[in-house]
Amino acid sequence: MRSDEVKRGVERVPHRALLYATGVPKKAWDMPFIGIVSSFTDLIPGHVGMRELERWIEKGIHSAGGYAFIFCVPGICDGVAMGHSGMKYSLPSRELIADMIECVVEAHKLDGLVFLTNCDKITPGMLMAAARINIPSIVVTAGPMQSGRIGKKRLSLVRDTFEAVGRFKAGQIDEKELELCEMEACPGPGSCQGLYTANTMACVTEAMGMSLPGCATAVAGLAKKRRIAFDSGYRVVELVRENIRPRDIMTKEAIHNAIRIDMALGGSTNAVLHITAIANEAGVKLDLRDFDRISRETPHISNLRPGGDYMMEDLDAAGGIPAVMKRLKELLNNVPTVSGKTIYEIADGATIFDEDVIRPLDNPYHKEGGIAVLFGNLAPDGAVIKQTAVSENMMKFTGKARVFNSEEEAMEAILGGRIKEGEVVVIRYEGPKGGPGMREMLAPTSAIVGMGLSESVALITDGRFSGGTKGPCIGHVSPEAAEGGPIALLQDGDVIKIDIPARRLEVELSEEELKKRRESWKPPQPKITKGYLARYAKFVTSASTGAVYRDVVEEQS
Repeated sequence: MRSDEVKRGVERVPHRALLYATGVPKKAWDMPFIGIVSSFTDLIPGHVGMRELERWIEKGIHSAGGYAFIFCVPGICDGVAMGHSGMKYSLPSRELIADMIECVVEAHKLDGLVFLTNCDKITPGMLMAAARINIPSIVVTAGPMQSGRIGKKRLSLVRDTFEAVGRFKAGQIDEKELELCEMEACPGPGSCQGLYTANTMACVTEAMGMSLPGCATAVAGLAKKRRIAFDSGYRVVELVRENIRPRDIMTKEAIHNAIRIDMALGGSTNAVLHITAIANEAGVKLDLRDFDRISRETPHISNLRPGGDYMMEDLDAAGGIPAVMKRLKELLNNVPTVSGKTIYEIADGATIFDEDVIRPLDNPYHKEGGIAVLFGNLAPDGAVIKQTAVSENMMKFTGKARVFNSEEEAMEAILGGRIKEGEVVVIRYEGPKGGPGMREMLAPTSAIVGMGLSESVALITDGRFSGGTKGPCIGHVSPEAAEGGPIALLQDGDVIKIDIPARRLEVELSEEELKKRRESWKPPQPKITKGYLARYAKFVTSASTGAVYRDVVEEQS
């Protein structure tokens, strides 16, 4: 076992002494050492219930003959960090999480890992670590939150808080109803109720084969989730004994399965960033065009919030990801999973309980999948949009640019009523390098929806969007403004053309005019000059490549 490096031989007397000091009994020396990588924190609703799940995972590990060690990594709640400078730290925390896990696991030579995760950047950070370290591993996502309630009306975070702010500003609801939404939208533990980024990545994890069947949708706080946690702890010990490793599971075919299931569900655009980064760690080549190709081939069969009205609890009741696999079986690769079953075996054993939550392929909500990748003279390296959350009459749109150099500037104009029908809000210098940190733009997009402008105003940015964003909102515009991308050259009044079916994002400017503006453009001064974000900005790559770090050796050479 790997752990023999720290527990075997006379020269390891000091090491054993230190482990004895933690309470490890003599009988544990013959057991595999299993790390439980917990992201418990009191700061995130999706993570506050993890102390209980840690116990159930630990019970499973010990029942299977392993010895469990819990260690923790931090997490950021994107909702709390949203709309202010704190959001600059969200995406960069993904790299920190992967790096910290690598440090702990390699220093202590653990034999296997259970990753206990739930929210936006923590899940991909853990999957990146799993692929990088490549020791037997399994992922437990802590589960979605139950819907809130006002009488018989079901509530969710984005629609009934972020968008409610816009409705209040527009005079559609009063202060009493706004306060009711604030108090009732999030009733307890779990990741936000719709198919936002956290739940998208939970579904991606299960679809990739790194979680047990049913894990992604099992609701937080319920007994089903405890059983999955126990079974995951038990199973990781078997994975160690069978020497089944993440890169045996996270193959190109499995990653393509994950993309396809994500497209069928209509998940967050953040999945493009995260799946690309995970593939990078797994040694799998992935291109933005892979996402668009798979999306064109895959019908959108489940209409969850924010684009639809169903929630994760509905998807779970309909059969969860195994039922989605059953529906898509003919389009999926039959690859192994951490459960010991293949994708086809899981699909064959599933039942679809609701034909509207998980529709047949010949009766989809949309003919194509959730995400479209756009190219053009405004996005030479690509941009992404959740096309299934865009109304039919906004799939093609032409408007005049209103240019802002930060989210705060744009938000002030939107809430101040200064954005008019027929305009395209441009938010730039918010990319991975320029932000730095590539903030999510849920506040301005939700304000646009709440104020009734989603059918007449579009938004483009080199930043990114929450999974809760809906409407004609295009993110990840690459190259970003801070690197001199065309978005940096835009001026108020420039005519922007969006054609989602044709996958085009263009500005009506000649190449000569763009060249002239480029010659006069000067790189902006860094917004952050010290600390982690300054280092992050120095090494981070484009959104089109997953916003991962450049290879330092390659950079120096």
